[in-house]
Amino acid sequence: MATIGHNNLNAKLVLLGDMGAGKSSLVLRFVKGQFLEFQESTIGAAFFSQTLAVNDATVKFEIWDTAGQERYHSLAPMYYRGAAAAIIVYDITSSDSFTRAKKWVQELQKQGNPNMVMALTGNKSDLEDKRKVTAEEARVYAEENGLFFMETSAKSAANVNDVFYEIAKRLPRAQPAQNPAGMVLVDRPTEGSRAASCCS
Repeated sequence: MATIGHNNLNAKLVLLGDMGAGKSSLVLRFVKGQFLEFQESTIGAAFFSQTLAVNDATVKFEIWDTAGQERYHSLAPMYYRGAAAAIIVYDITSSDSFTRAKKWVQELQKQGNPNMVMALTGNKSDLEDKRKVTAEEARVYAEENGLFFMETSAKSAANVNDVFYEIAKRLPRAQPAQNPAGMVLVDRPTEGSRAASCCS
């Protein structure tokens, strides 16, 4: 979920998509400004965090980069449950990857947070000559399903930061109802706490 405090927003964000679509490369480019030509496959999931200033607020993303291999699919709900945002990534040079992205969208629509901000991201836009999925096809699909769409290149850094900024801008409008399910922790003053304990 996304939680707000004094113009600070903490938001859990999950990346989903087929193996080799470039999820880890997108996160690495966004968080560290790096690109590795040969990125090892993610096992289970990897965690990153990054803070952005958007308008008059600070957004801290808690980013879960999930593994794309089918054998890890059953773990995915553990990562997208309670997420405020999701980036569904596909490779523009692979029709199968786009088909798989659509399956992720359907799964999130059925089981994800109903207020989740979702982005459909066509990665590897630097490989235009090998393109199999048109931007128009993806844009139409995204519009029909309530997602925003952007093509990126983790390699050239094109639009990578833009996707995260766009999500950050949309988050405050996608807040859940007050009193979300779960425990609310309240800071108590430390004075007098000793007197209240049983064994001082």
